[in-house]
Amino acid sequence: PPLKRKEGLPNISILHTGGTIASRVDYETGGVKASISPESLAQLVPELSNIANFDYKLLANIMSEDLRFSHDQLMARTISKESGTVDGVIVTHGTDTLCYTAATLSFMLENIPIPVLLIGSQRSSDRGSSDAASNLLCAAAFIAKTDFAGVAICMHESTGDGGCVILPATRTRKMHTSRRDAFKAINGKPIARVTYPTMEVELLTDDYAKRKTTKLELKEKMEEKVAILRTHPNMDAKTFEFFFDIKHFKGVVLEATGIGQAPTNIAEHEANYQTIKEYIEKGGIAAITSQRINGRVHPFIYANCRRLREIGVLFSEDMITETAFVKLSWLLGNCKKTEEVKESYQKNLRGEISEKSPLEFEA
Repeated sequence: PPLKRKEGLPNISILHTGGTIASRVDYETGGVKASISPESLAQLVPELSNIANFDYKLLANIMSEDLRFSHDQLMARTISKESGTVDGVIVTHGTDTLCYTAATLSFMLENIPIPVLLIGSQRSSDRGSSDAASNLLCAAAFIAKTDFAGVAICMHESTGDGGCVILPATRTRKMHTSRRDAFKAINGKPIARVTYPTMEVELLTDDYAKRKTTKLELKEKMEEKVAILRTHPNMDAKTFEFFFDIKHFKGVVLEATGIGQAPTNIAEHEANYQTIKEYIEKGGIAAITSQRINGRVHPFIYANCRRLREIGVLFSEDMITETAFVKLSWLLGNCKKTEEVKESYQKNLRGEISEKSPLEFEA
């Protein structure tokens, strides 16, 4: 039976997309498979009824590696409809691409007046070691007890069951394949800590958007023809020719080494440089991020980075690659002119760029 509604509690909508949090062991294959309904997931956590009243919507029941922009658009449209009727939204999601979706929703949902928390689970919900229940409870408690508005991620802070952290949507990366504390803020800090099982909320910053009465503006268009290319030693010129071809991709995020170096300097790599130059001249957008975890890219320290900047390559400051990819796709989908895309890409729109990286995040 559904959980009974209680007067005086906030109303939270749970949007279900699948992933490990919605999975159980499939005894036909022996593997874990997304198959649990949102109602069944909530019924596994009866303590939820003490925090809020819940409604449930099934948007998908697939693993996150199969999600596409079309699924993000469905989430964004559903959240847009819910935002005028509920106090917050929880999106249950597979962990492997959760950070991409969090960043995507941040850009799509402009001026979102309510909190939207994405949660996942590193262990399937039918396992005794599952983190699904505590992640769900902590997300609900954060929504119920704070004035936060916007998109964020709620996942385990440690390998134990001490609670969760609320992480910024455009600055978080999954840092481990299977640990319960896999999610970490990159070039940034958590927003809050929620202790389990007491559900006490400790705000770690006051630098976040507050709930308001402004109307959400849905900007859900995304450009499909955007790619990520990771540089490595001994790259073939044909790789650059394929990616930096305006017929294939309108935008490319080049995940370079160090503070933005790419193999474009010696005679054997001159073709790579010319390929990027011609691509930009034809209207393509090339942006540089770093393969390193912390820190920022910089166009002026090394001569080779200066050469890339001179031909129009955009340096992404301290944006992580996942967010840079999403942001470029979103800008190309919503801006009418290339110059508008370039100008907006280098602005801080959703907390994805900091003016200066704090010392603890510098190399």
